[in-house]
Amino acid sequence: MQAAVIFDVDGVLLELTSAEEEIFFNVLAAFVPAHELSRDWNSYRIRNDENIIAEILERYDRPANLKLKIIERYLAELQTALANGLLATPIIPGADQLLQHLAPRVALGIATANLREAAALRLSNAGLWQHVKDQAAGANGGGHKHKILTRLLSTLPLARDKIIYVGDNLNDLIAGQENGVHFIGFSTDPQRLDILAEHGAKRLSPSHTTTLDMIRQILGV
Repeated sequence: MQAAVIFDVDGVLLELTSAEEEIFFNVLAAFVPAHELSRDWNSYRIRNDENIIAEILERYDRPANLKLKIIERYLAELQTALANGLLATPIIPGADQLLQHLAPRVALGIATANLREAAALRLSNAGLWQHVKDQAAGANGGGHKHKILTRLLSTLPLARDKIIYVGDNLNDLIAGQENGVHFIGFSTDPQRLDILAEHGAKRLSPSHTTTLDMIRQILGV
């Protein structure tokens, strides 16, 4: 292993659909008034599935130990929907070809605020999990994105200048900065790229063809 490229999942490898979001909130509806809950992930204190569940339980004065039951039910519902073809996992254009090209050349992984098991289900459904499964960190254990990335990097025997993190929001940019790795801001949304640029992102990619070019420039692969 000479270098690694780590990806956020939603907005970078997969599209997050409203149907997927509703599975999460439909499970919560058995425990709290889910119709009152924001679908804006940035409105929660920590943008992490595990922390969001804990925050919601706290807000409605529900027992904290319900978190594990909610997670188990959510994963079961997600698996059932995917297995029955009731849920699509759209791939960001070019993400599959990008992973296929890089897989023989560098270590690949994910650092996502999605639960690791949920990310595995969704990426498996899209045919991408085999590329990133060996280095995969998720919401499990809680924390902001920079902590998730830190947990993953602690398992990689690489200098930080040999690692790239590819993400699409400010939490990802901060994660890259906090951990001292190269960061590529990716999005098909020009406004999102503008926001990343305003906060200091130097490398911005509107397509995964450009992402690959940037990875080659940084790592020489």
